[in-house]
Amino acid sequence: MIQTNSNEYITDTDTYIVLDLEWNQNPDGRENAIEGFPFEIIEIGAVKLDHKLNLIDEFSCIIKPVVYKKLHSKVYEITNKSIQELRSKGKPFQEAFTKFIDWCSTDKHGAKTVSEYTLCTWGDMDLTELQKNIKYHNMDFKFKFPLLFYDIQKLYYRLYCKGTTDRPPLERAVYELQIKSTLPFHRALDDARYTVKVMQAMDFNCVKEYISIDYFNVPTCKEDEVYMIFPDYSKYISRTFISKEEAMTDKTVTDIVCSKCRRMLPKRIKWFSSNQRHYYCLASCPEHGYVKGKIRIKPSLDGQYFVIKTIKPIDKAGVEDIRRRKEELRKKRAKHHAAQLTSQNK
Repeated sequence: MIQTNSNEYITDTDTYIVLDLEWNQNPDGRENAIEGFPFEIIEIGAVKLDHKLNLIDEFSCIIKPVVYKKLHSKVYEITNKSIQELRSKGKPFQEAFTKFIDWCSTDKHGAKTVSEYTLCTWGDMDLTELQKNIKYHNMDFKFKFPLLFYDIQKLYYRLYCKGTTDRPPLERAVYELQIKSTLPFHRALDDARYTVKVMQAMDFNCVKEYISIDYFNVPTCKEDEVYMIFPDYSKYISRTFISKEEAMTDKTVTDIVCSKCRRMLPKRIKWFSSNQRHYYCLASCPEHGYVKGKIRIKPSLDGQYFVIKTIKPIDKAGVEDIRRRKEELRKKRAKHHAAQLTSQNK
């Protein structure tokens, strides 16, 4: 198992690559898209920063579409790019991506000086779609595993959006931080520049420990499973399982270990779920009080399933929330059972 404290990773990072992508989709609707390839990247924009968030260099490249050769009306509306511009100025994806990766590890003079860099994005979709494009074009490239990155949207949400559930768009963060917006949005390089400005304006150092984990490639064996400890919770990424049921019978998946003191904890409310995707449980630690466990089961690329488990201490309101969810499930099942009995007695 790959196990680390999130702050151990921070010390290895001396360069940030702030990445933004623009993509096209099937103009005839999502239902007509190629399976596993809903979005074709049409622009890569990135800004390279040093460890103090000072500008080192910028990267921009338009990509010639080869799959969806007409622009979706919404894409044309927000990017203000024409298919003619993409065809005349765009480079093949393989060439553009290779140049981008080479640029990531060089200084502004082209010298190979960057040994370690961390990708930063607004939201978690960019890296997923980037890897889907890499796979579609049969490129012999994989990011290191596990791929850790900074989701700046998540960090902004953590700092400024408590009490809400919606993650803010980049434009809103720029407005709320009173950042001067002279550049258009939905241009890859310009959005990367705005993301940099948000990083520089917010207290980035305060939330640096909350690194994100990309789920495009997941552990395939026990040895590759990931366990990370954050200041106020822990996260576990399992290997793949044939079924959801198999996943929920695995002891490592269902064990609850306190994220603070590493004790194995007794469960006060065992794992339960009403939708087979999200599972909850309640445990108690003699030193740190009540602890909430949450499991999300997600499909992997090979058609199997993997688990994302988070464990964190909770307050009285959190305890009541889990008890309420459990009681609602009990009532729902009792109602369903009563309806079945009524139907059988007719």
